[in-house]
Amino acid sequence: MSGILDGKRILITGVLMESSIAFHTARLAQEQGAEIILTAFPRPTLTERIARKLPKPAKVIELDVTDAEHLGRLEGLVREELGGLDGVVHSIGFAPQDALGGNFLNTPFESVATAMHVSAFSLKSLTMACLPLMTDGGAVVGLTFDAQFAWPQYDWMGPAKAALEATSRYLARDLGKQNVRCNLISAGPIGSMAAKSIPGFTDLADVWNHRSPLEWDMSDPEPAGRGVVALLSDWFPKTTGEIVHVDGGVHAIGA
Repeated sequence: MSGILDGKRILITGVLMESSIAFHTARLAQEQGAEIILTAFPRPTLTERIARKLPKPAKVIELDVTDAEHLGRLEGLVREELGGLDGVVHSIGFAPQDALGGNFLNTPFESVATAMHVSAFSLKSLTMACLPLMTDGGAVVGLTFDAQFAWPQYDWMGPAKAALEATSRYLARDLGKQNVRCNLISAGPIGSMAAKSIPGFTDLADVWNHRSPLEWDMSDPEPAGRGVVALLSDWFPKTTGEIVHVDGGVHAIGA
């Protein structure tokens, strides 16, 4: 039986740990027939080690999404490896420590600017760097953490994710004429490297123990990975500017 990504060429960012959504997206994409290429920063060798656990070999490219030189060379490197792209996965987020953990009112703008650049503006930067490779259209899928609410300890990553969600909608508006779809998966909390960098993350995650209609397992990134793969596929040909929640249903429950 053929997979839903047969013949697709997908670039995936953010594969840092085997427990990450990005890793499981890469694994599932390969299992569903895609050729993939990975990007990594600041330690490509770490991603290369993790990539060995995938079903098939995958090339790793160093990519700092805040570096214009890195972005400028990306098209040539990917074209040399895959010829073109049908999909891009944005799994990138970072905020300095003083922008997290209950320090919202005291965070300096420099730290906020870093969070916004890496976590939100990079969706536009990465998409535009890859756009010349998507000559027959394609799908861009990013990862958010529901920005409708103020979460415990999340602080300036909340506004950064709100900016990411708005950026996705504007990309959907401007790239639709080129048949490029841009959507996001809003996942529940996963015990990834990004989560471990948030002071007091367990307080945030504890919300799911009380409000999730479906049992939520923080150690299982596969449901979110499946959501990403579905949006990369041709099964959502006319869906763009959307946020699909893979969060056990918490977004629908008030208290």
